[in-house]
Amino acid sequence: MQLLGSQLMEAFKHNPTFIVLNICSSAIVLTIVIERFVFQMTRYRVNSKEFFAQVKKLVTAGNIDRAIKLCEASDYPVLQLVKAGLTHSNKGADEIDAALSEKLGELKPAVEKRIGALWSLANIATLIGLLGTVSGLIATFAAIAAPGLSQADKQRMLSNGIAEAMYNTALGLGIAVFCMITHILLHTRAKTIQHDLESVMERTFNLLTLQQRPGQ
Repeated sequence: MQLLGSQLMEAFKHNPTFIVLNICSSAIVLTIVIERFVFQMTRYRVNSKEFFAQVKKLVTAGNIDRAIKLCEASDYPVLQLVKAGLTHSNKGADEIDAALSEKLGELKPAVEKRIGALWSLANIATLIGLLGTVSGLIATFAAIAAPGLSQADKQRMLSNGIAEAMYNTALGLGIAVFCMITHILLHTRAKTIQHDLESVMERTFNLLTLQQRPGQ
């Protein structure tokens, strides 16, 4: 481990450009991943089925105002979506559907926001690592071709150059793998959230339109 650490520091001192670029890209990746996980876990922590069951009881009992106040208790997206339908409950089915669709159209893009960038960052990190590898090898072979160097110096420079190239490759690939794994997790969770929003929209529409039918 000590040898690896010294080789890494030597590689960083010799040509820090590509290592610094990948460190910067990793910082961007971590910022996006943490922000998205926090967003998904906090903004969508409401149990939509339990919440809708409460709303349904109030609407069935004719307490639309109380149902709206229940939605106004917080600014969670699920509550906002149900509220959009409730505030148009005294209108026709077309108006209710339009209000729900408009609110859903506002909420869904936020769920996927910045997640797609992780895939692009994975490709960027890989290419930066590859550029660092090629650059390191070119510089190394150019250096050892210089006249007047002893065999020991050439071996040392070759070893350090290859280490620099491999560190760049490993760093780029490591960031890329992390990006891909977190992209899969966040994207899967985002799709689940979007399906849940669509389900809430459909149930809200059905509830409100059924209430308007004669004899209901």
